[in-house]
Amino acid sequence: MIEAQYHDRVNVLHDLFAKGNVAPAPSPFDRADWFALLAETGLSPLIAIADDSDSDTKAALALMEDAGRIAPLRNWYSFTWRQLAPDGEHGDSLLAEIASRLKARGHRVTLEPVPDEDGSATRLSRAFTKAGWRVEVTPCDTNHILHVRGQDFAQYWADRPGPLRTTLKRKAKKVETKVLTHFDETLWDAYERIYASSWKPREDHPAMLRQFAKDEADSGRLRFGMAWHDGEPVAAQCWTVENGTAYIHKLAYLESMRKLSAGTTLSAALFQHVIDIDRVDMVDFGTGDQPYKADWMNAVRPRYRIDCLNMAKGAAWADLARQTLGRLSQSDVPELAPAPPRR
Repeated sequence: MIEAQYHDRVNVLHDLFAKGNVAPAPSPFDRADWFALLAETGLSPLIAIADDSDSDTKAALALMEDAGRIAPLRNWYSFTWRQLAPDGEHGDSLLAEIASRLKARGHRVTLEPVPDEDGSATRLSRAFTKAGWRVEVTPCDTNHILHVRGQDFAQYWADRPGPLRTTLKRKAKKVETKVLTHFDETLWDAYERIYASSWKPREDHPAMLRQFAKDEADSGRLRFGMAWHDGEPVAAQCWTVENGTAYIHKLAYLESMRKLSAGTTLSAALFQHVIDIDRVDMVDFGTGDQPYKADWMNAVRPRYRIDCLNMAKGAAWADLARQTLGRLSQSDVPELAPAPPRR
């Protein structure tokens, strides 16, 4: 028999992974420790768990809620959000039970940014449709990636655009770079100063990011890059490596030192490290379709928004009316719960 429960503490996710109810987390953003860091920033978790007592299997959605609206437990540091569930039909049944029970909790569930190269968006949209929600699936963001395909850095670099290679050749001698696999408080302080003086928006939760970097260093996954000019830190980047993938979390350089192209030189050093030393299969540049990412990467993947309305509640009809009015001028209106195209 399948039962669903709600929890307001993320520690239940540690038990979920520890007991092998779900596969090992495929990315940093699917780990119990990641959700614990999110909760420490002040977010209020709603952890929905379905438990099948007959087979001793479980599935979970890490969520949060506000006035009947339910959304993923995430912030802007999260590249993706997905279900925590076993693969296959049994896992799908557990997800459908969670979706069904959530109808008593709220009138709208909006899940994003969900990947589908692993089938997550398809599984979730089907689960909520089966549970009786009105479901729309639409692209919401872009993820630039590099498929390394066994190349070494020299081969990879030879395929980069000419202007990028020329910039590195002209500017590389003007800065000194270093890639660290341990956490250094002094250098992280320098990173925060660089970030504050860069073109980037104000950091929302710097303490969370610092703790994440410390934890990743303790686990051997941190790749922290720093660039100096005449002894002054001018650029910094935070990457991590796991399961054959390098994740580019943060990058910044001093706006006052823009002409040095220190960011380009430091990026090249980190790409060389993860390709030649870590031997990764993929580099993930997170979300966002900034043009410069295409210079470094060779593929893109869509990220999806799954918008679910519980039409048994009046607030859902009000949301649908506002949504419909907003689309009167749009020529491309989403279909209900289409299967996301595989790429």
